[in-house]
Amino acid sequence: MKTTVLYYAKCSTCQKAIKWLEEKGIDYTGRPIKEENPSAEELKAWYDRSGLPLKRFFNTSGMLYKEMGLKDKLADMSEEEQLKLLATDGMLVKRPLLVSDQGVYPGFKDSEWEKLV
Repeated sequence: MKTTVLYYAKCSTCQKAIKWLEEKGIDYTGRPIKEENPSAEELKAWYDRSGLPLKRFFNTSGMLYKEMGLKDKLADMSEEEQLKLLATDGMLVKRPLLVSDQGVYPGFKDSEWEKLV
């Protein structure tokens, strides 16, 4: 089984999630989201697998999200436009982002991650 976690090193929730994985002895590959931003194709595949609304993949509490006024703009954008926008900057993507053989989950909720690792 392959588990990947897209994270931002300065994010306390990401640090907590990685600590949780390590405490559980779960083997994972870390991917720094700012340096290795996911592509629109990756995001589309993960979004499709997650079964979650696309808005869940946006870091709605992030500075960039707020600076760009995305709260008001997303509703008028197509799914494809939203995925392309997410692919422009890793800081727009909700993190940590867990990608495993069992599924995909943006953000850290141990009860959800438990099901996917």
